[in-house]
Amino acid sequence: MTHATPRVVLVRHGETAWSRDRRHTGRTDIPLTPLGEVQATALAPRLAAWTFAQVLVSPLARACQTADLAGLEGPEATPDLLEWDYGDYEGRTTTAIREDHPGWDLFGDGVPGGETIHQVATRVDRVIARIRAGSGDVACVAHAHLLRVLAARWMGVDPVSARYLVLGPASISVLGWEREQAVIEHWNT
Repeated sequence: MTHATPRVVLVRHGETAWSRDRRHTGRTDIPLTPLGEVQATALAPRLAAWTFAQVLVSPLARACQTADLAGLEGPEATPDLLEWDYGDYEGRTTTAIREDHPGWDLFGDGVPGGETIHQVATRVDRVIARIRAGSGDVACVAHAHLLRVLAARWMGVDPVSARYLVLGPASISVLGWEREQAVIEHWNT
């Protein structure tokens, strides 16, 4: 599928041991679980209908494995697609963090020793500018929180709005256009 104005297919990586256990997995480079490999492989027929001008992939193993198993050709490792740097909260669950900080919310409260939401937004804004400067549809294979911020910024809204978007493992979402308005065409399918 191609259109005059680039569309973006967001692909979240398959399951990892940490995503299964709901641990914040930012820069820790862990592989897919066997189930994650099955999930990633199952993406191939769904992505086969697309012709991508670019395939941009987070350099972390879980995203690279997903792109490979999904049959995406010519992936380009793109550091701006690395997951949010969770700093001191890397590897911890929200439940554990809230034992020390009741009511903690990643999008509103951030993380000590890691990136701010605005730093993440700056990185995804660079990805969006690159996509919009090109021609043809683009696949981005990356991570849940990063892709949620990318979708919010695609639509031109505050990155904190990403809190309202949820992505499951090995999900596909499509960002596109309604006339000149950037929109979400499909989410978390």
